[in-house]
Amino acid sequence: MADGSVQEYDVVGPIHVKFKNRTAICSAMVLQGDNEPLLGAIPMEEMDVLIHPRRQELIVNPEHPNYAQLSLK
Repeated sequence: MADGSVQEYDVVGPIHVKFKNRTAICSAMVLQGDNEPLLGAIPMEEMDVLIHPRRQELIVNPEHPNYAQLSLK
């Protein structure tokens, strides 16, 4: 955690994440209670999606609207 503490959570998967015409396969941590899950940077990169800052929503990358493109560096 940010404060240096350590917590253990169960990890489940594979999880198939779908958004519009994009998909990603990843693992997920099982959170306690009603905690809101977060979508991580790696699945977002795999799906080639962006966060639109003004609308505060997830969008398909407008430069690649028909299919995801992933940069291999």
